[in-house]
Amino acid sequence: MAGLLAAASAADKRAAFRAGLRSGRIQRFPGAFNPLVAELIQEIGFEGVYVSGAVLSADLGLPDIGLTTLTEVASRGQQIARVTDLPALIDADTGFGEPMSAARTVSILEDAGIAGCHLEDQVNPKRCGHLDGKAVVPTDEMVRRLRAAVSARRDPNFVICARTDAAGIEGLDAAIARAKAYVDAGADLIFTEALHTPPDFEKFRAATAVPLLANMTEFGKSELIPASTLESIGYNAVIYPVSTLRLAMFAAESGLREIFEHGTQSGLLDRMQHRSRLYELLRYERYNEFDSDIFNFTPGRNQ
Repeated sequence: MAGLLAAASAADKRAAFRAGLRSGRIQRFPGAFNPLVAELIQEIGFEGVYVSGAVLSADLGLPDIGLTTLTEVASRGQQIARVTDLPALIDADTGFGEPMSAARTVSILEDAGIAGCHLEDQVNPKRCGHLDGKAVVPTDEMVRRLRAAVSARRDPNFVICARTDAAGIEGLDAAIARAKAYVDAGADLIFTEALHTPPDFEKFRAATAVPLLANMTEFGKSELIPASTLESIGYNAVIYPVSTLRLAMFAAESGLREIFEHGTQSGLLDRMQHRSRLYELLRYERYNEFDSDIFNFTPGRNQ
């Protein structure tokens, strides 16, 4: 299948992620709710692909409260990572258990071809980061979680990101203190959830020496700040975790309601991706060429 799947190896993608975080240019990671969306993200020119736990839960018809398993998350991550040359960052929730489980999580995600993951300091069962009623574990418990994850890493370029939800519970200064402890535990990247305004992001940047990730999710607590502004503040990466799913579900719902009411989809055609565009994105012709090349040969006679 050479030339049909991703050309870059998992090691190449991890190295690219590391280089991107050091580049001074913000790395934009839209969420992909399936592998086809990941191919579209690459084609458009983004720097990476994000695999959201909230989106995976929603895709399974579940709320984002820690009900998904490591197997489900790793499987979807592998499906997405294998089709794109971009690095994939995945949401690993709280590590799926005790520190030993966090270590196993890193090993399995490495085997799945993922470029990095983030682990959070919420109490399990977790909640969506932009909802109220969250609780965080003590700092030393999250430090043990991170140290276990770091100890399991085999590829030194696999990015381990520490997410803290403490800002909305204990305050911004407490979140900064936690971030520093998480860096000391080996985190390569810090993700502070549910900051509100640019000054919050600026304060976090001024207090932290490692790469930082911003979450620009819709309908949450954070102001939607342009990537260029985040870059000027000094942020290294930004995720748009649920955007593609929300766009797709809005379109699907409105289309289904029209079919239900009118009994035909004929009025929706200009709002649909054409078959030819789908085939282009799938590289349909290249699969046909591959098939033809394999079977269009004359076997040599045994000597």
